[in-house]
Amino acid sequence: MSIDKIEVAKEKFGKLIEEQLARVERMKADKDFIDYASLPVIKIGICGGDGIGPAITAQAQRILEFLLADEVEKGKVEFKVIDGLTIENRIKANKAIPDDVLAELKECPVILKGPTTTPRAGDKVNIESANVAMRKELDLFANVRPVRIPEEGIDWTFYRENTEGGYALGSKGFNIDDDLAMDFTVATTDGTEAGRTIAAIRERIIRAAFEYAKKNNKGKVTCVTKANIIKTTDGKFLNTFKEIAKEYPDIETDDWYIDIMTAKLIDQNRRRDFKVVVLPNLYGDIITDEAAEFQGGVGTAGSINMGKKYAMFEAIHGSAPRMVEEHRDQYADPCSIIRAASMLLAHIGYGDKAEKLDKALDICTQTEKKIKITGRPDGCTSAELADYIMDTIKTL
Repeated sequence: MSIDKIEVAKEKFGKLIEEQLARVERMKADKDFIDYASLPVIKIGICGGDGIGPAITAQAQRILEFLLADEVEKGKVEFKVIDGLTIENRIKANKAIPDDVLAELKECPVILKGPTTTPRAGDKVNIESANVAMRKELDLFANVRPVRIPEEGIDWTFYRENTEGGYALGSKGFNIDDDLAMDFTVATTDGTEAGRTIAAIRERIIRAAFEYAKKNNKGKVTCVTKANIIKTTDGKFLNTFKEIAKEYPDIETDDWYIDIMTAKLIDQNRRRDFKVVVLPNLYGDIITDEAAEFQGGVGTAGSINMGKKYAMFEAIHGSAPRMVEEHRDQYADPCSIIRAASMLLAHIGYGDKAEKLDKALDICTQTEKKIKITGRPDGCTSAELADYIMDTIKTL
């Protein structure tokens, strides 16, 4: 390999390090979590995304507006529709999130977002995932995904680190030459919290998982890594987990490697033991999709992406461009984004309304099933399902 190629690679790597060090400083500057009760107005951004996103997000918005009608009338809640996060706009701007769209997003401490399309390797444009970019720009370090199936004894809550690992530089890898290509995984350290030198950016997600377990009487937190192989970054995650666990002596802990954990989730005897699971970014992305299959697939699951200043709620499935091409977007299943809307309600202090929505959604999709989404004209539309859910809420 020529000296020139090595020097070029060094320069690129140096720029990546500079970017990450700047990101660490921005994270250190954010101290306190937002108090929604203290806000004069809670502005909720509605970002449809692309593909089936606008179709399903519109139905979740209708339900939120129905449930929060009194708060909107009083001026306590305001909705802001953000239309620009489409694949066409992102390609035109050659950015994961166009600047004007990012400015609109930053006006809203709470965001409900539909799925977005990410160009694949080999496509004509190489832009980062909009989800990944939003998590980094708004420092949404915690991705929380619940999966609950009471009749099977499943009650899982996954805390996925959301801004680092292999995703921090997912579009920044580069080819050294025709024979060598490199991508990167990232872990950052921040020694500011409570003066502890072990404190880490990843500590935020681990501590959040323990605090959730403590406040909700879950009793057990499980850490998932591949620290036997990925010794530096995964090793850092696991070691931090073990240190923080000492502060919660009443909570049982264990740790698993990601490969065997994927197997244990389908082990009927073992899977009931898992309660709260905390894990790095890539592993969390994979295993939460597996977990969602137990309650009917990714179309049934919502998630929170949470930071100190912002919280973004989304469906965990993709944008399904084929459904749009076949003019079937009006038949897309909105349950995942509606679940996310319920989580949004609870997050901003309307737990009673969230409980009603969850109950109505369960009745409409699991108990009564008067109408059914199939993704095709032989089933109901997403708007008809939303109407059914709102009519059911009125009876509760």
